[in-house]
Amino acid sequence: MIYAIIINLYSFYLFGKDKKLSKNHKWRISENRLLLVCFIGGSLGGLLGMKYYSHKTKKRKFTILIPLFLILQLYLVYEFIL
Repeated sequence: MIYAIIINLYSFYLFGKDKKLSKNHKWRISENRLLLVCFIGGSLGGLLGMKYYSHKTKKRKFTILIPLFLILQLYLVYEFIL
């Protein structure tokens, strides 16, 4: 449970940080890193970060993969933890 909270907060933070960096035309966080953090448990934070910061919302890769990661993670929690 603590892992889930930390990874989702980190994911949310990364989306906000990347949005700020993009506005300032600075070196960005890679898309692969954002997706990896979402894949290893931070999909809810990533999805909320996308919506809150309006970031990567037009990128098809993100609008498809992150919700799929969330569905997979919810399924795994349901099957193996509950």
